[in-house]
Amino acid sequence: MRDFILETYFAKWEFTAKYNLTGSDCESMPLDRLLAMASAEDRSRFETLWLGYTESYGSLALRELIAKTYDSLSAEDILCFAGAEEGIYVAMKTLLGPDDHAIVFTPNYQAAETVPLSICSVSGLPLRPENCWEPDLEELKTLLLPNTRLISINFPNNPTGKVIARENLEALVALCRDRGIWLFSDEVYRGIERDPAKQIPQVADLYERGLSLHVMSKAYGFPGLRVGWVACKDRARLEQMLHYKHYLSICNSGPSEQLAMIGLKAGKTILARNLDLTRKNLALLRTFFADFDDLFSWYEPDGGCVAFPRYKGPDGVATWAEQLVEKTGVLLLPAKIYQSELAPTPTDRFRIGFGRASFAAGLQVFRDAITGQR
Repeated sequence: MRDFILETYFAKWEFTAKYNLTGSDCESMPLDRLLAMASAEDRSRFETLWLGYTESYGSLALRELIAKTYDSLSAEDILCFAGAEEGIYVAMKTLLGPDDHAIVFTPNYQAAETVPLSICSVSGLPLRPENCWEPDLEELKTLLLPNTRLISINFPNNPTGKVIARENLEALVALCRDRGIWLFSDEVYRGIERDPAKQIPQVADLYERGLSLHVMSKAYGFPGLRVGWVACKDRARLEQMLHYKHYLSICNSGPSEQLAMIGLKAGKTILARNLDLTRKNLALLRTFFADFDDLFSWYEPDGGCVAFPRYKGPDGVATWAEQLVEKTGVLLLPAKIYQSELAPTPTDRFRIGFGRASFAAGLQVFRDAITGQR
């Protein structure tokens, strides 16, 4: 497997940089605060939990709660994983073989590209800033081959925050249905779109060969729980994925499942809090980028809690970002983290994350650093 560039970069800086302005998750909370949201019965279940193995599919109670976040699914259409990464890995390993072809929209979370590349031939469909990151479906059609088996998408997108137009999503589903292509949809940021009109349906609801990936880490803000899932109406496919999971995590952590259920039951409150926080932090970003428009170009994201602005400085974004974190402790992700082997990706951008409560303080240090250079 190729080196996971993002995680390698984070291994160096994530827990040493003082101001993490590139985190891809929303604000989390301490355990006691989450437990305070629980009913007396759910809190008792957590405190008296038997610390044995759990069901490999995920507990029925958890899957029933997850299924309620979809329009047309039941618990039998859900397979839980130890985070979203395991879901990506298992889906690609079971859906693809060496004689297959896959298409991945780029930029994207690296595993969406790297894992398929370890299995079969893969093409990339670039999301371009000049098209406001909207995918060109006519270009997509030119990439299709007789053996194209899977298309992988991610909306709201990491790192751009783009949400595909609903009519384009429906056209993509129709194209996949016509050719029998699996559509893998990373939807981990769904639920914190600033404009409700831009929220799109989940692929598992739209398409019988659609797989929707979600997790408690991003929109909900609980990455420490390591609870994710894949939703799909093809239960035989989920069963095949389960058999592969037996060689990996086997099952989720029981305490994590109980806490995830508490989080899901309080989901409307938690997502509303995180949506409010991203709106407030976005307002700060608008002002920031307006004040430094000679140095940055800003595109406001549709959803999620990350954005992908352009850096105009002559030193290049990689050098600038590394000097910034070394001198000030402000951590950003330079565009090299999102380089693709499949299609051209911008080289002059950086990911900034705005889902955390500490964002304003870090942004002020960022502002001071730029002002001090002038």
